[in-house]
Amino acid sequence: MNDTISAISTPRGEGGIGIVRMSGPSSLSIIKKIFLPNRKQIDIEKVKTHSIIYGHIIDPETGEHIDEVLVSIMLSPKTYTKEDIVEINCHGGNVPLSKVLELTLKMGARLAEPGEFTKRAFLNGRIDLSQAEAVADIIRAKTDLSLKIAVNQLEGHLSKKIKQIQDDLVSLLASIEVAIDFPDEDLDFLKPEEILDQIEYIYEKLNSIMATADEGRIITEGIKGVIVGRPNVGKSSLFNALLKEDRAIVTSIPGTTRDVIEEFVNLDGVPLKLTDTAGIRETEDIIEVISIDRTKAHLDQADLILMVLDGSETLTDDDRHLISLVKDKKTIIVINKIDLPQMLNKEELETLIGDVPIAYVSAINESNLQQLKAFIHNIVLHKDSVQTDPIFVTKIWQKDAIRRAMESLKLAMESVKSNMSEELVAVDLRGALKSLGEITGETASEDILDQIFSRFCIGK
Repeated sequence: MNDTISAISTPRGEGGIGIVRMSGPSSLSIIKKIFLPNRKQIDIEKVKTHSIIYGHIIDPETGEHIDEVLVSIMLSPKTYTKEDIVEINCHGGNVPLSKVLELTLKMGARLAEPGEFTKRAFLNGRIDLSQAEAVADIIRAKTDLSLKIAVNQLEGHLSKKIKQIQDDLVSLLASIEVAIDFPDEDLDFLKPEEILDQIEYIYEKLNSIMATADEGRIITEGIKGVIVGRPNVGKSSLFNALLKEDRAIVTSIPGTTRDVIEEFVNLDGVPLKLTDTAGIRETEDIIEVISIDRTKAHLDQADLILMVLDGSETLTDDDRHLISLVKDKKTIIVINKIDLPQMLNKEELETLIGDVPIAYVSAINESNLQQLKAFIHNIVLHKDSVQTDPIFVTKIWQKDAIRRAMESLKLAMESVKSNMSEELVAVDLRGALKSLGEITGETASEDILDQIFSRFCIGK
């Protein structure tokens, strides 16, 4: 990390400001070459850290003024990356930002890779790996709750809990290894039952964290919900009602929805990626056939299916066919049009669907939607409300690391119960420590690091 990186750190497009950020040992020397302070007596390389200086970016070869800017100088180690950082606050627009970035590269900087600023913060010890993940989660947060959890992760709530467990493991390992290394000394060694108690205690602490994994992933990443049904049962009306805006076209003509429409809905803190699909029915219309094939593909990928039926009509063969497609998936049956006289045979429906929850709504009048939202919340999170505990496992790789640590602890417990040698117990405890070290980054492989930071945007 002896080189200096540069990137545009604000979204592309027109705006009030745009920022070009540099990090690395040459940041000050590069900005000195292309920045003309309004007060000419200022020496960029001697200014105090966290200073903002007004002036112009110039092309040193032609003397051309590129933009009027504010330059922020932040000196190591008290910066995001713990390196010297320079941020050039330009006017927001593709042309000035691109020209300023190009100048920094011509003067010796290298274009940053996705997530490289945060990767440097991790490698330089400013944050651990779970905190680095939290940076990306803050940027992508779609609800207040997912933002709150990401901020908690950035503050190190999960890391601190994992490190406490690591400390417990290290303490236990030290006691066991003393007994291994000095078996003939007159020392107060731990008895097998005491070792077992401590391992069980650590295992239960990990188990309580593991219990948050599915909930944490859902809150941060969201769930994929698909609305299906035969044409004209009110799928698009339900989609619009849940979104609280007219996003999908609604007409009385069957088959209006030909393409898939997707939007995020904030469902009591849970991001729900809701998909409105084409109605499924027997048809020879080639365009509609393609649309129906797409709908079936989305059914296979869905975390949750909202199957809409028209309560003002009797069940049709298309309805029965759809029920057969979704009955083995996470499904909620939505009986729509309850504002009209009801014709649907509930007994037949219950026979067909079994123990699947049924919500009764009027999408057009937006009535009884709260019951449907409660069903969605319960079926996804398996509970009425989200816990307020700030410690969540939010990523699959974190869950896998904890799972492997728990498996190692299980092996250690079996060794103790079988009166096997303490060396074998120690090996398994070290395995648990190594797995937990992946979460904080102490033992993370290059593959894990690449996987995490490649998902970041360039400039962060």
